[in-house]
Amino acid sequence: MSFTNNNPSTGFTHLVDVIQRPRWLQSWEKQRHGAFHPIIEGIGEFMGVFFYVYCGVGATAAFNIGTLAELPGIGSLLTVGFAYAIGIVTAISIASSASGGHFNPCISIAQAVWHGFPWKKVPYFIACQILGAYFACLLVYGQYRTTLKTIEELLIVTGKYDAVQFTPNGIAGIFALYTQEGANLRDAFMNEFFVDFFLALVIWGCMDPTNFFVPPAVGPFIIGLAYATVIWDFAPGALAANTARDVGARLMAITIWGTKANGGAYAAIAALTNIPATLLATLVYELVFTDSSRVLPRAQQEFLNGHKAHLDHKSLEEHLKASTVARSSHGSTEKAEFQNAEHV
Repeated sequence: MSFTNNNPSTGFTHLVDVIQRPRWLQSWEKQRHGAFHPIIEGIGEFMGVFFYVYCGVGATAAFNIGTLAELPGIGSLLTVGFAYAIGIVTAISIASSASGGHFNPCISIAQAVWHGFPWKKVPYFIACQILGAYFACLLVYGQYRTTLKTIEELLIVTGKYDAVQFTPNGIAGIFALYTQEGANLRDAFMNEFFVDFFLALVIWGCMDPTNFFVPPAVGPFIIGLAYATVIWDFAPGALAANTARDVGARLMAITIWGTKANGGAYAAIAALTNIPATLLATLVYELVFTDSSRVLPRAQQEFLNGHKAHLDHKSLEEHLKASTVARSSHGSTEKAEFQNAEHV
């Protein structure tokens, strides 16, 4: 059975043309497209970062627990990289339809600089992203809490707690990001900056609607693999790559272990470096790789036209709702006038 161009108003087949959802959900959709739309966008950003961090931090927990408990085969840097990749693919595939799929403060800022994203939404998006990371870390901690407490007690008994706890290999290091003892902060900054520059170029390239090599369905996998690659390559040198992941996780660590989990001077590098790196990388992409004369491949055209049809369909629904209200109001007025005339 074909549903091509089933809806005469947009030329696309919408879900409502194929499946009738329960009436209460149809009513909710009308509200969601109106006053509740900003809330839905915030939930989309929250859930996207939650997926990404939940997968990655969960794998890091298994890795660090296996290392600290001297249980070989429980996690590795390889599994951590793949977990973050899967989390990113999941986030983009599931949650981006609600908000546009920024999932990173530097992407929200870059979208405002280059693509007209409203600046007034940027702080709200960033707050939702940070909360997503915070609650993802809190949930992972809750799931592993008994094991983590046992390992902490073992570290205290063996006298290793103070030397290990607030490092990448410690229990707190599962969540918040730290450097190794005596690490050079200049090196950490350079590591962070160049990795973030690379990731931003990859993201902007995947978002480029004229990129024949990256159809929309492939983009999430390329971005996910890029993140996995930099984790495998550069995570030992201290790597955040996402302000929301860093700040949300650090706030969670402070919630559990107090201000001694704040990360010191490295915290500023982890939280802020990706913003100028991303802006510089997107500037390079806009100057070198973006060309308004390039054509849009068919897959990208279908993707963008589908989004436009969605907006047109929502606008049509709002217009029909307004017309119905107007007709109802007009009918009530006529009825009242007729009743008044009868009394006269």
